[in-house]
Amino acid sequence: MNFVIDAGNTLTKLALFQGREMVAFVSFAGVDVMQIRQFCESNAPVKSVIVSTVKEYPSEVDSFLRKSYQTVFFNHHTAVPVINKYSSPETLGKDRLAGVVGARFLVPGCDILVIDSGTAITYDLITAAGEYLGGGISPGLSMRYKALHTFTNRLPLLDYYDDAQLIGDDTSSSIHSGVLNGALAEMEGIIKSYQILYPGLKIILTGGDHNYFDKRLKIKTFAAPNLVLEGLNLILDFNIETL
Repeated sequence: MNFVIDAGNTLTKLALFQGREMVAFVSFAGVDVMQIRQFCESNAPVKSVIVSTVKEYPSEVDSFLRKSYQTVFFNHHTAVPVINKYSSPETLGKDRLAGVVGARFLVPGCDILVIDSGTAITYDLITAAGEYLGGGISPGLSMRYKALHTFTNRLPLLDYYDDAQLIGDDTSSSIHSGVLNGALAEMEGIIKSYQILYPGLKIILTGGDHNYFDKRLKIKTFAAPNLVLEGLNLILDFNIETL
């Protein structure tokens, strides 16, 4: 059994894998050694762990994992089953690389654009030859709402809304229109630009807001909400023999 820890900007996600199948999952805010310990003890025996984090986490978590399991702390030195062509691998988000690894095994032999719509919206291209070339980073939906409120004097901070009319007839509906329709138009335009370069391109959506875009894009996409966790599990398998 493989144990995957993905500590992102908003949530920490824990997943247990048996082969390629995810058999247990939990998420919570922050990084808590007791929650990690309880998750491990309440599930089947775990042998190997991979940790991917974008922030500092308590030293007791590090100590517990090193003492209890064969552990991979994912960084830019970790071996991956793709060819990483990013020019500054030390600055590459771990979730972006894990996402393209997961995509490569989900749809093998294809050019793939992975779109992860979470705190940020990231666009990442992996070719049919298994070369990760890079992509783009854009503000996510919640970040767009917060930016309008933070950098203006009178615009309110609105909660995420599930839909938006094109022509807003008051301030709130105008903000929803700009944020939601703007992000959707951006995504459609970027996908079309990639499709010109890579005919036959497959599009995989993941991230906390993927459902919003998946329901509205006029372009065929594949939804894979657990793509980053699946990619981390594959990276752990790729490194197990060296542990």
